[in-house]
Amino acid sequence: MKTFNIAEAGAGSYRPLAILRWVMVVIFVSFGMQKFTLQSAQGIAQFISSSPFVSWLSIFGLRGEAYFLGVTEFVIAALLAAGAFNPILSALGSFMGVVTFAVTWSFFFTTPGVVKWSLSTDPMAWNLAGEFLFKDIVLLCVCTVLLLTSLPQAVTRLRE
Repeated sequence: MKTFNIAEAGAGSYRPLAILRWVMVVIFVSFGMQKFTLQSAQGIAQFISSSPFVSWLSIFGLRGEAYFLGVTEFVIAALLAAGAFNPILSALGSFMGVVTFAVTWSFFFTTPGVVKWSLSTDPMAWNLAGEFLFKDIVLLCVCTVLLLTSLPQAVTRLRE
């Protein structure tokens, strides 16, 4: 029987982390598939063009930048899935997920009009784009947990 060398096999009760891993695989596959539609490419253009981190993707054009992100999301999904058998791939996929959601969460602050700060009774009001981006905090945390629980075994494997 194959033993697992992943976050879920760590010390303590880590088995439920398998749920998080496979949910993230599904999320990255679905996000990746969406990037191959014109509607998605048009929808993310405003975020990309305003970002100091990924505005360089515009060199690929509207569809090219979406395709680049879609392929990247498929790679992350594959690494997370393979990470169920290899702690190094688990750590790499989780790290890439952390970077992905850190960048997308930054859109909350870099995209004009997403948030309007005020001293009124509603100090932080966001539009639909802001609400859409708010979920990335949770996804960033899930990838961080998978990364932190994969790292000890990944480091051990790399030293061998």
